[in-house]
Amino acid sequence: MSYDLAVWEGERPADDRSASRVLTDLYDRYLDTEVEHPRAESIEAYVAALLERWCDITEDVDETSPWAAGPLMGEGRGPIIYFALRWDRAEEASAYAAALAASMGLVCFDPQQNRLRP
Repeated sequence: MSYDLAVWEGERPADDRSASRVLTDLYDRYLDTEVEHPRAESIEAYVAALLERWCDITEDVDETSPWAAGPLMGEGRGPIIYFALRWDRAEEASAYAAALAASMGLVCFDPQQNRLRP
């Protein structure tokens, strides 16, 4: 079982409902397609910063990484990344991921709770 987050570049939606619609649009356009979209620089920088804190699951010999799939960089396309965290590490890692996104001017959305973070 995993805990998912979506992070994207763009203006922060006015409310959770609007954010859910933006996520659906971005997901359909960039992730749920066979078309390859190069990752936006902001998404690459975001993932690189996450990986400075915790290693990629593909390199995790001590099983301390919070990521549920990898490589983490491969989860992003265009202006969005939709990624899974291990459930047992979700609280700490999602809080960090959301705060990091905000500090980098990115939008973070929690699909489980259908709400913007932080």
